[in-house]
Amino acid sequence: MPRVFVRTAVAATALATAAFAATPAHAQRSSTAGVASAPAPLIQLTPYAGYMFFGDFLKGPVGTSISSASGPMYGAQLGVNLSPNVSLIGNVARASGDLKVGIPFLGGVSVGQSSAWMYDAGIQLGTSLGERSRLPITPFVQVGAGAIRYEVGSSLLKTNATNFAANAGLGADIGLGNRISLRVLAKDYIGKFDVKQATSLDVQSTTSHNIGLSGGLKVEF
Repeated sequence: MPRVFVRTAVAATALATAAFAATPAHAQRSSTAGVASAPAPLIQLTPYAGYMFFGDFLKGPVGTSISSASGPMYGAQLGVNLSPNVSLIGNVARASGDLKVGIPFLGGVSVGQSSAWMYDAGIQLGTSLGERSRLPITPFVQVGAGAIRYEVGSSLLKTNATNFAANAGLGADIGLGNRISLRVLAKDYIGKFDVKQATSLDVQSTTSHNIGLSGGLKVEF
């Protein structure tokens, strides 16, 4: 009887020790499985502000031109992550500045005000440098298309025109914390001001490059 008791006690002790030793490993596997099954961020929202450098609306004879002066810009971009490196994006932004007439030897003369709304959608392609450089930086490129709605005028006359615009951007996300990044972006809106729509005059405008430089805070959820 004592031998049976001793064997039973030894077996129970061995089972208890094995169970205790397996508990941390099981907890670790459960924790790892929990991390692996955590859903990846699906939506990214980036409010931003910056500065827009407008191109010429129209180039006239002997070096004259009509353009909008550079001015502040603000907007927001919404993205849907298709994979860690590919996103569909939609953007809306507004910029404003003085309406200027360029005159040779005199430079730009302000004759009113100008503002522009930019609406566009496109695709974003990025790649993380974190593993290679140990820096939380993700450079990316954006390409898309949409429209620019110009509103120009003075105290006596106001008009507007909406035109197609393609765009391309180059930027980077700098990680600040869990799913929060600082985004810097340079974006070129390429289009023409529709003079006929704005003034009823059949005048061909020039293709202009409107460069927006911005910074914002990207949040993923």
